[in-house]
Amino acid sequence: MSTNNDLEEMHTLSALVDNEPGVLARVIGLFSGRGYNIDSLTVTETSHERHISRITIVTTGTPPVIEQIKAQLERLVPVHRVIDLTLAKQALERELALVKVAGKGDNRVEALRLGEAFRAQVVDASTEHFVFEITGKSGKIEQFIELMKPLGLVEVARTGVAAISRGPEGMKSQA
Repeated sequence: MSTNNDLEEMHTLSALVDNEPGVLARVIGLFSGRGYNIDSLTVTETSHERHISRITIVTTGTPPVIEQIKAQLERLVPVHRVIDLTLAKQALERELALVKVAGKGDNRVEALRLGEAFRAQVVDASTEHFVFEITGKSGKIEQFIELMKPLGLVEVARTGVAAISRGPEGMKSQA
């Protein structure tokens, strides 16, 4: 018999960590050592003075697995705080992708038309190709990529998800 706890869900987790060598390896080791998958991973320094970085991880699992991941992340020594932005339901999530499309004639015209419809910017172009820059939710980027495939998609580079909660409060490390 299946319960709601058996259904896998995608969650976006954000962790404030010390910006020091080996921290990312420890976080990734936690996931790989327990067989958890990382769908998206972004890391950037958020406070140069305090040497703090923010790691944003998109992962999939049942609610008990997600809770276990959060608890295990919080126990890692260089981790100051972990929040589940999916549970906040007020999170903003965006991703950036560079999408290279090669084509001529009607395919070229259609790629440009679709780029405009998706608000993608042409950041490089020649008579034989375009590179689009597109920003938005991951689903929007996936849809754009699928539409570019028959038009001459060459390659894609994606940043991974950046996410932040709405409202005046920030994600502060616990003292």
